[in-house]
Amino acid sequence: MIEGLNGLRALAFLGVFAYHTGKIRFGWAGVDLFFVLSGFLITDILLRMKGSLPVKDFFIKFYARRALRILPLYYLYLLILAVIVFVSPNYNFGPLATNFRQEFYHNIWYGIFYVYDFFFASAGYRKTWAFSHLWSLSVEEQFYLIWPFLIFLIPKKHLKKLFLYAIGLGPIFRLITTIIFRNHLFPFLLADPQQATYVLPFSHVDAFALGAYISRFDIPYPRLQLLGLVIAIPVIGLITDYFITGHYVLATLGYELPLIGAYKEVWGYSLLNYLFAILIYCIVRTKLFQSDLSGSILSYLGKISYGLYVYHFFTTAVVVAVLKKHSLPYTFGSPGVFWIALITTIIISTISYHFVEKPILNLKSRYFDIPASAYASEN
Repeated sequence: MIEGLNGLRALAFLGVFAYHTGKIRFGWAGVDLFFVLSGFLITDILLRMKGSLPVKDFFIKFYARRALRILPLYYLYLLILAVIVFVSPNYNFGPLATNFRQEFYHNIWYGIFYVYDFFFASAGYRKTWAFSHLWSLSVEEQFYLIWPFLIFLIPKKHLKKLFLYAIGLGPIFRLITTIIFRNHLFPFLLADPQQATYVLPFSHVDAFALGAYISRFDIPYPRLQLLGLVIAIPVIGLITDYFITGHYVLATLGYELPLIGAYKEVWGYSLLNYLFAILIYCIVRTKLFQSDLSGSILSYLGKISYGLYVYHFFTTAVVVAVLKKHSLPYTFGSPGVFWIALITTIIISTISYHFVEKPILNLKSRYFDIPASAYASEN
């Protein structure tokens, strides 16, 4: 792993966790940071493998290594939910899960087949602490299924065009999706166009493509661009909110999820994705923040970040339910819930990493080894 990127992963997760526990209203953008980072890392791995492996090995080893990294923990989590349904089907996990058995059966098949993002955009979706966060993992998995074929089939001399076209397609897809949902063209779709636009996989193609672009091509004046974006993006967001609603909320930085007004759901994600791409570029190419992001705590949290993300949402619901059951003075959004849920999630993810994930990850090198040069940025 490139120095500093595990720490960046940790910050992305902490942002999402703080958002889900009512602490940082802009923290949801950590998911988009994950997408850009995935595009960077996966594209780099694929191009290195393409240059050193025959066709058969290229696909078999990539998909096998991805499967060993992603599937065991993911399906373990779904299995844990199934066990809870079997052991304690009527347990109350709070206002979003008053009937956990019914919630489980309503959502599980979408989770199993990695299509939760499409379900999230449908009229049948209801928010749930056990499943709602799985939409982003579905988006990631769908990216892993398609991107290797494009990287393999497109000649090296045309890669830049591929990445630029994909970057441009992101806002185009979001615009088309917004128009479809706003005009209620299909009754089975969600009534909220901004939310639906955010969770569908096509909407994030520019995030992955921006990550891919910076893995191979230079960016002029990256530090200066980063400084300008850090200033300009919140200013644009807040001014837009003010002109649309007559007020703004500083805590959102002008980007409250779902993005609303002035077609912000179309262009707002583009700005944020570009900011994250420049940030990653600065960390990798100019060593900016590398020492800060390479501390032991952030590096470790980044290493177990997949487990942290998978477990955190439901763990938070359980923590709130248990505290309420014992009449403790903690409510959702309180500092107590934040820290108890975070520490509990870290403990669960640590156990999961060392006793489930790590032994399985060791199988990658045993059965699906790749040239040493391809390890440089593998996640």
